[in-house]
Amino acid sequence: MIAEIVQSSLPVTLLGAGAVRTAALEAALRLAPLLVAADGGANKAVRAGRLPDRVIGDLDSVTAASRAAIPPERFLRVAEQETTDFEKCLVRIEAPHILALGFAGPRADHTLAAWNALVRHPARRCVVLTEKDVAFAAPRRLTLDLRPGTRVSLFPMARIAGEASGLRWPIGGLDFRPDGRIGTSNLAEGPVEMGFTAPGMLVILPRAALARALAGLRQATAWPAAGPGRSPARGG
Repeated sequence: MIAEIVQSSLPVTLLGAGAVRTAALEAALRLAPLLVAADGGANKAVRAGRLPDRVIGDLDSVTAASRAAIPPERFLRVAEQETTDFEKCLVRIEAPHILALGFAGPRADHTLAAWNALVRHPARRCVVLTEKDVAFAAPRRLTLDLRPGTRVSLFPMARIAGEASGLRWPIGGLDFRPDGRIGTSNLAEGPVEMGFTAPGMLVILPRAALARALAGLRQATAWPAAGPGRSPARGG
C-alpha cells in the first residue's frame, strides 16, 4: 500500500542523482515548476541553488548539508528496497506530467531500471530526458504532431503489436519483442498516429521534440492505472 501521494496541479520536474546540467534543470523547471528530488537528487538540487518541494526515496544518499538546507517536512522516506528511487517517486506522484532528469546514464543498469519502471507504470505521463533524447512509455493510442524527418524509435520492453500511420516504415503486423524485432530509427513523414495492443513500448524522440511529445501525451488515450503495489496486466 502506498502511504502517501504527492498530488500536484502543476507539472513536476523529477530530479535524480545522475549527471544533469544546471541549464537543463532550469529549462525543465520552466515547463514543470514543482521540483521533486529522488533521494540523492536532493544534493544536485541544493548545489544548483534549488530547494526541492519534496524528496522521496530511502534517503541513504542525501548529504548532511542537503538535510540542513531542506525543511524536514519535505522528506518522504520509503524504506523498502524492492524498487529504485525513480520508481518510488513515479508511483507516488500524481501530476499532469513528469519530466525526469538524472536517471538515464551514465550507468547502463540505472538507465535500464528507468526504462523498466516507465513501462511498468504506463499510466503515468512521465518523460525521461537525456542529453539528446526524450523517452516515454507509449499510451494505448497517441498522436504526435512531428515534423517530417523526425526520428521515431520504438523499443519494446515486452512482446507487443501495434499499428501506425505517418511513419516511413509501417509497423502493422510486426511482432515486437526485446529479443526480436525492434523499431529504432524510423522516421516521421508528418503527424504520427500510433496504437498498441498492450503496455510495454518505449517511444524515443529527439530532445527537440519534447514539446510535441508532451502535447501528444496530454491528448493520448492512456492505459488504465494499476492499483497500489501492482503493475498493469500485459498482453501475451
